Amino acid sequence: MNETIDTKLTLDDFSPATSDEKQSLVVMRESVNFWMDGLRRLRKNKIAMVSLFFILLIVVFAYVLPSFWPYTYDQQIKYSENLSAFEYGKTELQRIEAGEKVFPHICGTDKLGRDFAVRLMMATRISLTVGIMCSILVLLIGATFGAVAGFAGGWVDNIMMRFTDVLYTIPDILLIILLSMSLRPQLEELATHAGFEWMQKVGPNLIAMFIVFALLYWVSMARITRSQVLVLKESEYVTAARALGAGSWRIISKHLLTNCIGTLIVTTTLQIPSAIFTESYLSFLGLGVAAPMPSLGSLATDAVKGMNTYPHLLLLPAIMISVTILVFNLFGDGLRDAFDPKLKN
Repeated sequence: MNETIDTKLTLDDFSPATSDEKQSLVVMRESVNFWMDGLRRLRKNKIAMVSLFFILLIVVFAYVLPSFWPYTYDQQIKYSENLSAFEYGKTELQRIEAGEKVFPHICGTDKLGRDFAVRLMMATRISLTVGIMCSILVLLIGATFGAVAGFAGGWVDNIMMRFTDVLYTIPDILLIILLSMSLRPQLEELATHAGFEWMQKVGPNLIAMFIVFALLYWVSMARITRSQVLVLKESEYVTAARALGAGSWRIISKHLLTNCIGTLIVTTTLQIPSAIFTESYLSFLGLGVAAPMPSLGSLATDAVKGMNTYPHLLLLPAIMISVTILVFNLFGDGLRDAFDPKLKN
């Protein structure tokens, strides 16, 4: 049976739609920007969120808790050497018998009678600070170098990339040793005349480590940034910016690096555990911070000789290094999954 369809339009068909009619046609989800979409995807990643929770705990442990701890990292307590967990020394037992309250050594003490818990906190702070600061140096230098090379192209790009190839051949440990030996007198003189006590506390080895990171470790970041810029510089908005008279540096800073920010953040986050591990093994070799300032690597070095008698002094910094590197790697993987456009489903 054939049905006749009325195709005639009336004046009422052109009247404005009501609010209910408009709402019935809305089928798209709420519009979100790049960051909101990335954070939404990150919150769905349970492993990344658990890793972020542990990172916050480590930050509180390293930067907040030492301020409330009754002991300092360099405080030596007489007759309290090599104590086990929750054990008291001779003088502390006398104070307890006299009715005085004495805070327990939760992780025991080392061979010099220093509370190991607060030294572990300060060591985590040093290692974490080195990792973050070195990663920021790598980000600033590598992103700038790679963006300029990728945007310039041609012989400029070729020369700059061959320069990075040369840097790959320089042994970092040898350079740290040479810099620490050559910088020692200058740093000691500068710290004495300028009053920079922090230089005397960390020592020339750590200053040399920062310099080596600034000189060598930005190469991978530069290559990643260059590859991103080589693709983005052919985009329409870059062509439009050039047509409007924007300069090269404005295009790099306002357009290219801005659109690479997701990749840069992910790469920087993954660089932090690498820097922490580098600082730890250099401190383990005796090329880290100056005593009595602790780092996780130097704590492990001090505990190696007595690992059979006092294994917890080696086990605790080793666990802290492993957990810190693991959670930063897992969180970095979560950021990559959340902010990489190629991985969106």
